[in-house]
Amino acid sequence: MRHHVDALRTTISRRGFLIALPLFVAGCSSTGLNSQTNYAALPDEKFPLRQVPIDKIKPELRRQEVAYETTHAAGTIVVDTTARRAYYVLGDGRAVRYGVGVGREGLAFAGNAYIGRKAEWPSWTPTENMQRREERYRKLAGGMPGGPNNPLGARAMYLYRGGGDTHFRIHGTNQPQSIGLAMSSGCIRMMNHDVIDLYSRVEVGARVVVIQA
Repeated sequence: MRHHVDALRTTISRRGFLIALPLFVAGCSSTGLNSQTNYAALPDEKFPLRQVPIDKIKPELRRQEVAYETTHAAGTIVVDTTARRAYYVLGDGRAVRYGVGVGREGLAFAGNAYIGRKAEWPSWTPTENMQRREERYRKLAGGMPGGPNNPLGARAMYLYRGGGDTHFRIHGTNQPQSIGLAMSSGCIRMMNHDVIDLYSRVEVGARVVVIQA
């Protein structure tokens, strides 16, 4: 009788393990699935974006929610130029982390600002210095329309101080390979999928804090 009970327990335990196994496997794979979903194709964009294979993005540069202790209020964007990371503060010790690329203009800005304007698929006008330096930029003195070849990418958030434009931007890029790096030009650039996500979270007036080394 005891042998029969032990055998029955073994059968039930094995059956329970087999039932739980798919749930366990699904749980293990959910993080990877969500990461790829973050970079899925966006066919409804004005200029549709293709899916970005997750294995093309370094794990530390992928958008993800992380633990983040800070005194900044929820809704604040914190840009750490040295670490090449940006954080959207959620509150309660959490934030959404993004990988960013930092250009020379980005390294010249530090401290507090706020988003004074937002634009989808923004136009771009080279600075006067760029126009003086190179003929190709002088040809764009009237501005370059938004689109897949525009260096500001899919979205731009314009940083202001005291009611004035600082000429510092958080924007997308048509050079996703530059994320995580220091670049020779530009402000703070993000992958187009990531800048679309951040853009959807913030409103005009949101606080931005830029941390330099």
